[in-house]
Amino acid sequence: MTTTWVEGAVGSPFDVDNLPYGVFSRSGEEPRVGVRIGDRVLDLSGVADSGMPDLREAFAARSLNALMAQGRSVRESVRAWVTGLLTDEARRGAVEPHLVPLAEVTLHLPVEVADYVDFYASEHHASNVGRIFRPDQEPLLPNWRHLPVGYHGRAGTVVASGTPVVRPQGQRKAPTEESPSFGPSRRLDIEAELGFVVGTGSDLGSPVPHDAFADHVFGVVGLNDWSARDIQAWEYVPLGPFLGKSFATSVSHWVTPLEALDAAWTDLPGQDPTPLPYLGPDRARGLDIDVEVVLNGEVVSRPPYRTMYWSPAQMLAHMTVNGASLRTGDLFASGTVSGPEPDQRGSFLELSWGGKEPFGTALWEGGRTFLEDGDEVVLRYTAPGTAGGRIALGEVTGRIEPARC
Repeated sequence: MTTTWVEGAVGSPFDVDNLPYGVFSRSGEEPRVGVRIGDRVLDLSGVADSGMPDLREAFAARSLNALMAQGRSVRESVRAWVTGLLTDEARRGAVEPHLVPLAEVTLHLPVEVADYVDFYASEHHASNVGRIFRPDQEPLLPNWRHLPVGYHGRAGTVVASGTPVVRPQGQRKAPTEESPSFGPSRRLDIEAELGFVVGTGSDLGSPVPHDAFADHVFGVVGLNDWSARDIQAWEYVPLGPFLGKSFATSVSHWVTPLEALDAAWTDLPGQDPTPLPYLGPDRARGLDIDVEVVLNGEVVSRPPYRTMYWSPAQMLAHMTVNGASLRTGDLFASGTVSGPEPDQRGSFLELSWGGKEPFGTALWEGGRTFLEDGDEVVLRYTAPGTAGGRIALGEVTGRIEPARC
């Protein structure tokens, strides 16, 4: 791989083999599209005339949607062009003035989210939840190994990393209570997930086959599906999650393009029984992405995405098999990423085993079970890069604010 001339970027998690997209602004300026390299942002609208003049308006837009809608071939062409700008020393003089220090910019929600779907694709997470809530029954429901289970979320409450999360209110009913009460959630939780951003849409009535994943998905974001477990537990039978999930979903500022993850694809552990043909080949492919869950500065869990049961392509195929169409900006998430070990659980529900076993005692006497006001959670993601090192996906941060009564 050719080395970048950008100072400080070589060998960093944001080297030229990464190049994630985001939307940034500086004081008094309109938000626009940029690419991160090291600790700087390349203003694509400023360099558009150096090879991509037809995309000047898309680069100057307030979200990535116009760029993503151009499709896979344009996505690949832009990446090759940007790589050339940042590795060709002869172009340095023209490009360097359009590199903005990351410390000088404000980052924005990168995508105008069209629809949001959240899956439940980790067997370890689903089994843990089943054991916590249904200890006398089989942990997985009969359909779980036959299809990627999911629910349709609320696109309007997807927020950018760093946005405060207000503690939600709703109906709660503990098993020991005779009737529900109303008030702030007492069991506020996180879910460490991976999100997939759709670039190219599809026609209503036409399913998207599993092998067309890269034709429709633009890239990947870190995602925290904040969850009010007490509200969720009371409302979710018989129709599933609603107010316990819809108050906030945080995503990273940076969208990592699929091409940056070429070295991260790996075989998932295996599926039994064999999925129906529309869900693809017997050996599903997933991503070797490591996640860190950080609570108030302490790493409390390290979930591995490579242990997921359902693959990203299978989720997309199932989401559209009934003819549901895709739109530019659609976001679908993996569900909680949890591994087989206790320190690989991606939710506090699991880490505390339903609130019975406090965790994270290094910083807080007595440990934690669920989130308290003032707590800050950071999700960090890394993956193998095509240059042999590791790249960083955008991290996701959120701090809990008290309920607004």
